[in-house]
Order: sequence, then structure tokens, then C-alpha cells
Amino acid sequence: MAEGHVISCHTLEHWNQLMQNSKDSKNLVVVDFTASWCGPCRIISPVFAEFAKKIPNVLFLKVDVDELAAVAKEWSIEAMPTFIFLKDGHLVDKVVGARKEDLHQTILKYAADTAPASASL
Repeated sequence: MAEGHVISCHTLEHWNQLMQNSKDSKNLVVVDFTASWCGPCRIISPVFAEFAKKIPNVLFLKVDVDELAAVAKEWSIEAMPTFIFLKDGHLVDKVVGARKEDLHQTILKYAADTAPASASL
């Protein structure tokens, strides 16, 4: 698993592979559903990348809703940006909008479940 950066998914095959790998790893997965034309998405993108650097036990993914519309539909994405939080392939939470503090708190809430006991976030 690539740690410390955001992985962009451009194909359904890549998405499915990452989902399978994440189920096997038991780590938290945070998916940023974004669009190239979305202003708030562009604003939150560097923040999301910074979280990826600081919280290495979490898999950070980015999906363009226009590029992978089937994935966006599968997860009922209706607004951008939407961040979904997955554990063992199941949705555990969602943050809609470019809300940095809500996003950060939600990542920490679920990342704590997968972090080694000695890790401090």
C-alpha cells in the first residue's frame, strides 16, 4: 500500500484492486470524490494531500466523478467534494463539502482504530 500520498483512481480495475487490498489490510480508506470543474474540490485537495502525508496508516484515494461515474453512483455521491470513510470495504462515515476541520476530525476518529497502540495522531 502506498503510504504518505493520495492515490488517484483512473480505471474501474484500479479502483477494484485498491478496494480488495484495503479489505485485506484492515486500514481505514478515505476516498475524495472530486471533479475538475469543482472550485471547493480544488481548495481542499492540497489539504487532503497534507493529511495523507501526516497520517500514514490510512489509505487516501481520489476519484473524479466524471471519470469513474460508476464508482460515484455505487457510493451515492451527489455533491463534490464528498469524502467517504471505509473500513473492511464498508461505509462507516461521510463528510460532504470542503470542510477541513470536519474532514480532519473524522479521519482521526477512524484512523485511531487502526493505528498501533503506541502511535499518536
